[in-house]
Parts: sequence; structure tokens; C-alpha cells
Amino acid sequence: MAISACSNRVNEQGMEMIEHGTALFPIACYHDDLTWEGVPWHWHEEFEALLVTEGCALAETDTQQFLVRKGQGCLVNVNVLHSMRNTHPGENCRFHSMCFHPRLSGGSAESIFWEKYVYPVTGNHACRMLLLTPGDPVHSSLLERIERVWQACANEPEDYEIRIRYDLSMLFAQTAKLMPGKDEKAHRRDAVREERMKAMLAYIHQNLETDLHVSDIGKAANISESECLRTFREITRVTPMRYVMQLRMQKAAEMLKNSDLPVSEIGGACGFMDMSYFSRVFRASYGVSATAYRRAMAPTMTGRS
Repeated sequence: MAISACSNRVNEQGMEMIEHGTALFPIACYHDDLTWEGVPWHWHEEFEALLVTEGCALAETDTQQFLVRKGQGCLVNVNVLHSMRNTHPGENCRFHSMCFHPRLSGGSAESIFWEKYVYPVTGNHACRMLLLTPGDPVHSSLLERIERVWQACANEPEDYEIRIRYDLSMLFAQTAKLMPGKDEKAHRRDAVREERMKAMLAYIHQNLETDLHVSDIGKAANISESECLRTFREITRVTPMRYVMQLRMQKAAEMLKNSDLPVSEIGGACGFMDMSYFSRVFRASYGVSATAYRRAMAPTMTGRS
């Protein structure tokens, strides 16, 4: 099973477009490099686990922020809005990650494995993301399993599918013991906020090349401009327009790496009518011009496959 690089591809609803593995073996492992870029806010049906191998990343959900340093890792539950970014852009930030569907270890929803080990994790909405640190014995065991699964995907030893399934099953069994207590009232409140956020993200992705306004973004979720501002600050920790600018820069960087379009066309596709303004914003975001970024990134970067 090939190890792929990270990609930021999401659909118009902000849901990740990547197919993680196959229907027969629904897992994929990645070597993620966030030296220059981050992973924008998105969600997916798969469970995610990662281990930082170099640098420091900021992992965020709508309710949490974790600094994940070298040797540490984190677990992200299914369907959770989350993002990752380098805390020091330009400095190395790399990690091993894997996304897998819970049915790989739990089987069907009627199985004892799903009921006893998987659902206590995936069904606990209070558990959105867990930080794993080497000093804790259970955490250390989980970090070792993550790396062991990643290496098995990379090297495909004999019977690697069985080994991977066993380690993922034990990952759920150990994670279930770390679960916080359920808070249904808090879950209902967070669920409403999260659905609003997904609707606004969908509107932004669909209209990124247009002249976006906070009032229009709020209308996409049937909320006021002030509520839109509050929701964005609570979840993304930035204003809606600051988030739009960050997303435009990420899209521009992706297009510079993966297309031969002129820089002016890329700027226009990302919502910039003034190319001198686009150039200034890109340099402020990445420390180099768009042309220099394309020249530096193109030989080494590939997308998830």
C-alpha cells in the first residue's frame, strides 16, 4: 500500500474528497508535510490518527486546540470539523497519519466488536480530539500502534492486513478507556453550531472567487451577521473574512503546485481582481513571491492519491 502526501481537497460542503483506502480495505496512510501549508477546516467519515515526526503542529476542532509536538500525536473522531497548521510556517512540520473507516475493525453495527469497542468511541460526541503524549503509558501504547500501522501500510509485510486490523481494534479498545463522560445538552448545542459552520463553509467554497461579504455568509446558515462573526471566532478563532483570505491563499498555493496556469489566472480564480494586491498578500502569507513558491514547491510536492 503506497504512502501518499497530504492534499487539501474538499468538496463544496467542506467534506474531504479523498477516498481513504478501498471498500475492501478502508484505510490509507499519509506522510503529511505542513512546512508551508496547513490543512483547512474539513471533516470526513473516517477516524483519523497521527504522529508528529518533525516540528510542531496546531490541531484544532470547533471546541479544542492542541499543540502537537514531535513524538506526540492525536486522534480525531468521525465527522468532526478539524484543521491542522504549522505553528512556524517555513520550518519543517511533518507527521505520519492514517484515516480509516471504523468498520475495518468493528465490522457491522450489529457485531459485538462494534457495540463493545467501536461505538463507545465514535458514538461519544464529547470526544472530538484526543492529544497523545509519550509520558502516559496508554498514550505511549497508542502512539506505538499508530506508527506500527503506518509502517505496515508502507512496507506491506506478510499478513499485514490482519496485523493492521488487530492494531486498529486495540486502538479502539484502549481509546474507549480514555473517553470523557457524555454531555447530551452540550452535544445538542455544539451540533447546532457545527451544522451552521458546515453550511457557511459550503457557501464560502462555492463562492470563493466572488466578492464575499459577512452578511451573505451568515445568510447561508440562516443566522445574523453578528452570529456569523461569533460562530467563526468560536470555531476557527478568526473572523469570516480572515478565514476567506486564508482559504484563498491555500487554494492559490495548491494551484501553483499542481497546475501550469499563469499566476494572474490563479489570482483571479482565488477571488483577487487586483494582481498587485494578490502578490502582496501571497508574499505576506508564505514569505516568497508566487513565482518563487511555484519554483520551490513543484519538484517535490504531490497530492494524496
